[in-house]
Amino acid sequence: MIRIGVDVGGTFTDLILVNDTTKEIKVHKVPSTTQDQSIGVIKGIKELCELSNVALSEIDYILHGTTVATNITIEGDGAKVGMLTTKNYRDILHIARHKKVENFSIQQSLPWQDHPLVLRRHRLPITEKLAAPDGRIRTPLNEEEVRMAVEQLKAENVDVVIICFLFSFLNDVHEKRAKEIVQECWPEIQVFTSSEVAPRIREYERFSTTAMNAYVAPKVNQYITNLVSTLEDSQAKGNLQIMQSSGGMASAEQATTAPMNLLKSGPAGGVLAAAWWGTLDGIDNIISVDIGGTSADISIIPDNIPRVVNPRDAEVNGYPVVTPMIEVDTIGAGGGSIAYVDAGGAFRVGPKSAGSTPGPACYGQGGLDPCVTDANVVLGRLDPEQFLGGDLPLHPEKSAQAIKEKIAKPLNMSVEEAALGILKIINNNMALSIRENSVRKGIDPRDFALFASGGAGPLHSIDLAETIESKMVMIPNYPGITASSGLLVSDLKYHFNSSYITSLQGLTQESVVNVNKELLTLEEQAMDQLKQDGILEKDIVLERIAECRYIGQGFELRVPIPDGTLTKHSIQNLIEGFHLTHKQEYGHYFPGNTVELISLDIVATGLTPSLMLPDLEEGGSLNPEAAFLYERNTFFEVDGEIQEIPTPRYKRENLLANDVIEGPAAIIQRDSTTVIPPNWEMKVSKNGTLLATKKTESSKFLVDRMHLSKVGVENE
Repeated sequence: MIRIGVDVGGTFTDLILVNDTTKEIKVHKVPSTTQDQSIGVIKGIKELCELSNVALSEIDYILHGTTVATNITIEGDGAKVGMLTTKNYRDILHIARHKKVENFSIQQSLPWQDHPLVLRRHRLPITEKLAAPDGRIRTPLNEEEVRMAVEQLKAENVDVVIICFLFSFLNDVHEKRAKEIVQECWPEIQVFTSSEVAPRIREYERFSTTAMNAYVAPKVNQYITNLVSTLEDSQAKGNLQIMQSSGGMASAEQATTAPMNLLKSGPAGGVLAAAWWGTLDGIDNIISVDIGGTSADISIIPDNIPRVVNPRDAEVNGYPVVTPMIEVDTIGAGGGSIAYVDAGGAFRVGPKSAGSTPGPACYGQGGLDPCVTDANVVLGRLDPEQFLGGDLPLHPEKSAQAIKEKIAKPLNMSVEEAALGILKIINNNMALSIRENSVRKGIDPRDFALFASGGAGPLHSIDLAETIESKMVMIPNYPGITASSGLLVSDLKYHFNSSYITSLQGLTQESVVNVNKELLTLEEQAMDQLKQDGILEKDIVLERIAECRYIGQGFELRVPIPDGTLTKHSIQNLIEGFHLTHKQEYGHYFPGNTVELISLDIVATGLTPSLMLPDLEEGGSLNPEAAFLYERNTFFEVDGEIQEIPTPRYKRENLLANDVIEGPAAIIQRDSTTVIPPNWEMKVSKNGTLLATKKTESSKFLVDRMHLSKVGVENE
């Protein structure tokens, strides 16, 4: 079997090919084509196949992580959405929850009001009403109003129509009928109902999720359709699968039915890779920092299990989106982040990026602004002739000129001081994000290893680890294409949800039977979908989850449902599981309170082949001569002073298991460069991972014990 993982970033498109028969692994990078990501994807796939001497027709799977949906929300250029909603409730998307990030600010931007997903004139009221708690019809659907509304939306030339009625999660009869009418009157328009997209309680979140799904749908679906057709035209016969926000893959067909599930497609692959590499090297607690050309994706991974955001807390750019998402914080910090002096004279870096075009000044493509990559070039941490294996030669004189004119002169600094300042600012920006995602949630980053990935990750990782006091840094085998590697360790995964509101105390036998029927229906849907995707029944894993709360509470918690057919006894176990989850989440629970079931969720996983890394030959050398390339002066800060130090370069491909390299040093490979400061050293694991620690007895102890204990358990 031959598989390709391809991940699109803001600057580069990263690719990895794995041939399970020959055990060959090839990596490649091409500049991203922001005007149409598929151009860069196809170009990269073709070039990688040529490098690997493999025909496109021999590829079995193409696994893809994309930022198309994310970019639409950032740039605000999504579809013009028309909405049919219950009469007197057209302003739910505007009113929201009356909650603001800054409670006492009267100037902050509220995205759902300043940049609504559906303009008010496109939100049309329809006479209809269902009643809680059972969804019975109180007011029948006025079908003529639906037809009139369709004509009005036609005149407004909307791109897609959504139908969001109150209580449709209890009974979708009105939404289904309204959709039928819309399709009769306007066959070519795409239509989504809230009961299809997010069949959950809470109308604002359900409406917002449906609106976001429609907002990104036309462009996302067009992108996937174009990619599929172009691959077919190129004689590629492999199955195309798309990474979802949840960390699971979806077939291309399934991805187009719910494009909102791709909103965090890009960062998810890097998090999966970090968790996989941690397991591979016996390191349990990981902070993943994936630094690319435009942004840095940061995720805390305790026990090598990526954290999934509770659906109630999931949001994209301020808009609630009730869909499973891996917990990732993305900030504007990358190799292309622009350094500047603001109007007040403050030294700043990012979030604006030079991207791949024109890119940093050193690219020689017309960029005049100094970027983080320029700072690394000026400080000698990036060798111009080695960047991307020499495919993109850098121009250090342009970097020095840009930093001198835009930073050093205005702030009365030397060029080297300004360059070091750029790195300090960008590293502190990332450190603040790490603390926000760890310390504020009761996690001590000192007990976690820092997993450095992305093309710029190994350049910054050790300085960043010093800032957050992490004891170890991990550099994977292919840091520049780690997110692509993560695609190869993921499985197909789908979520099937159904609202089912009932008290769990004193359930009648009839109610127990009905809950089992609802679970069985969801399980059958899950099995059918995975079988359609070619997954054998033995490779299908179903996880059953109940969303529960105490009666009167505002929000639910997710609790595993016991295996097998539910009985009154197993439902009691479910209740006890909820009490335990409540205690873990909030520190207390109420054993005497009534527990209420709100919804049922099936997480369906189709197991697929994973990545296999060969063990390296045994080496065990200190600063191995076989890997030595040359020596070059590099600037480091030592005891508060900038020093220019002769620094050896090593070729990563020539390093062997248990080799140790003492800093200062730089380890060079095609997709990245790892910088080791003077007071650190690097050891190579048997799998090829680079493990960096400070030059102390305790750190050496940690490296030697890496397969026996998790990082951070030993308090020095």
